[in-house]
Amino acid sequence: MQSARPDPITAELFRNAIVALADEMALTIYRTAYSGVLKNIMDFSTAICDGQGRLVAQGLSLPGHLASIPSALRACIALFGDDIAPGDILIMNDPYSGGMHLPDIFIFRPFLHPAVEGETSGPMAWAATVCHHTDVGGRVPGSNASDSTEIFAEGLCIPPLKLFAAGQPNTTLLRMIERNVRLPKRVMGDLRAQLAACEIGIRGMADLVARHGPEATLALMGETMDHSERLVRHCLAELPDGEAMFTDWIDDDQIDAGKPIKLVCTVRKHGEKMVFDWTGSSPQVKGAINNTWSYTAGASYCAAKCVLSINMANNDGVFRAIEVIAPPGTIMNALSPAACAARGLTGFRAADCAFGALAALYPDRVFAASDGGNTGVTIGGTDTSRRPFIYVDFLSGAWGGRPTSDGLDGNTNMFANMASFSIEAIETDNPLEVLDYEMLPDTGGPGKYRGGLSLRRTWRMLADEGILQVRADRATHRPYGLQGGGPGSPSRNVMNPGTPEQVVLSAKLTMTLRQGQVFRHELPGAGGWGDPLTRDAQAVAADLKAEKITRAAAALDYGVMFVGDTLLIDEAATRALRTRIAARGPAPSPAWQPFPGLVA
Repeated sequence: MQSARPDPITAELFRNAIVALADEMALTIYRTAYSGVLKNIMDFSTAICDGQGRLVAQGLSLPGHLASIPSALRACIALFGDDIAPGDILIMNDPYSGGMHLPDIFIFRPFLHPAVEGETSGPMAWAATVCHHTDVGGRVPGSNASDSTEIFAEGLCIPPLKLFAAGQPNTTLLRMIERNVRLPKRVMGDLRAQLAACEIGIRGMADLVARHGPEATLALMGETMDHSERLVRHCLAELPDGEAMFTDWIDDDQIDAGKPIKLVCTVRKHGEKMVFDWTGSSPQVKGAINNTWSYTAGASYCAAKCVLSINMANNDGVFRAIEVIAPPGTIMNALSPAACAARGLTGFRAADCAFGALAALYPDRVFAASDGGNTGVTIGGTDTSRRPFIYVDFLSGAWGGRPTSDGLDGNTNMFANMASFSIEAIETDNPLEVLDYEMLPDTGGPGKYRGGLSLRRTWRMLADEGILQVRADRATHRPYGLQGGGPGSPSRNVMNPGTPEQVVLSAKLTMTLRQGQVFRHELPGAGGWGDPLTRDAQAVAADLKAEKITRAAAALDYGVMFVGDTLLIDEAATRALRTRIAARGPAPSPAWQPFPGLVA
């Protein structure tokens, strides 16, 4: 018999308690992890799911993992069925069993409790974690090269398996993992951090059941998801119905260099439902930037949540009102054995593409394109003592200009929610010297509200040699502006900058980096929002004072003139210049975007 809906106060307290539990799991990984990609960048997620594998609460972590945890868990549940006993812990990283790419390893621990009527049943809930591991083997240190052409080259693929059975570790599997990675101490330490987080999750669920009882806890988990669904449907009902399509482009996949890859997102909103349809996107590609369905779905859910008027908890209730269509065999839903180690690039571009379609429907709720998603940089090899090292970094830059304010400088992409790797930690753990880490002027797209600035970081190699791998984009198809705003600056890779040996490299690369060589990466700048000629001249002066723009950009992009070398605005000259710029009309479509973007 179905129980009555819990009273609102109890439901609200429970909702906050279970989200706090997922947060505590996230903090456990943060505090106990070995690798910089977890304890510095925080590329991981934690969650509590119900017995069916539905997401109930997600911790302080990544929107990119919104759909992957339930997808991967359901694949495990489908395989093991009723073969789940106390003390079992499951592990997997197979992208084609609900995962994303091989470095993301999932660990799931069931919470078993006598059923409501006293009979033993399957798990009542699951503690779930996913972490990006420093290395899982394969042809390149870090296991995330863009130029692999099939998944078999990318590392150790773990199908859904039992890491522990009835409390006993699967030593065969553990030895297999340890022997197939370049930094076993770090990888095994991070796996233990995931196990610790799952232990926290199980203890927390036991406390909730002790407080509320098993039947009420099940009802409260269901109400937590139903509450999010009601809020999503309420917010969708507020929005006007409509349909819009946006086309965005990835520069290339590194294999077919210079060949743009098409992403198409059509958003249909009717009543209390929204559909993200990726039909028309490119077929899956040779290079390793193919998306799995779960990552495409995560980008869609993230974009949808950003235009809603209420911020509800991330869980299965959010997914119920949002349909994601991604045809199999396309770059948005690749089929095995497509390579997908660098799929993060396509996931970030999917978020940009989804926002572009939403901007046509709800222009006052969507910001311009961000930095193109974080750039992945990996440098791996051995130091002068022959000890292996792998430096994995994801550089995050800026948000696009917003309908009411400038884009954020030095802030992670909306779809990533990662942190910046500190220079001190990089230099302590790796034979690398960081020469600079700074924002660049004139890189944010001009607009009534300026796009966020580009960041650059420069490294000098101190070891004899290592493998440098870079996953970047937006070198030719720059971050778009909205509502008349201009594009952000392109990305740029340079070897030995400022020397006679300077070489400008492609956006995606895998190469040997030798001792003394200097590598620099410049992130794209974010797009601007609104007509730059309507930007408050005092805001232009403030940007000039803060060295976010130069005097040349103030005149060329914003039509603002100053009295001599001062920051005093020349009002008459500014009005005249803006009149002349406006009379010329919109600039012609630039060469970097040879294809139409917005089609409403």
